[in-house]
Amino acid sequence: MGYAGGAAGGAAAAAAAIANAIKSSGAIVSLEPEEFQRILSRADAPLIVHTRAGWPKKTDRYLTSYKGLFFYTKSDKPLMLPSGAELVESNKIMIPG
Repeated sequence: MGYAGGAAGGAAAAAAAIANAIKSSGAIVSLEPEEFQRILSRADAPLIVHTRAGWPKKTDRYLTSYKGLFFYTKSDKPLMLPSGAELVESNKIMIPG
């Protein structure tokens, strides 16, 4: 027996999954690396998640939170992080959408 939903059903399911991920995680703000570093400098002891990923070219990717929002950036080279920052190395950072 075939499935009548086809690609449209799969696309709708994917859109619903992304919407649910955004609702559960809150807003994620994508910034240029320089602006991301300015956000880090405002926090006393920021928690930063880092991964190196991508294909064919790997980039450094960072995620942190500040005042209830999540901030994300990717950079061709490692960022200088503030002293006192806590760094968590991750295999992957998943950003919805």
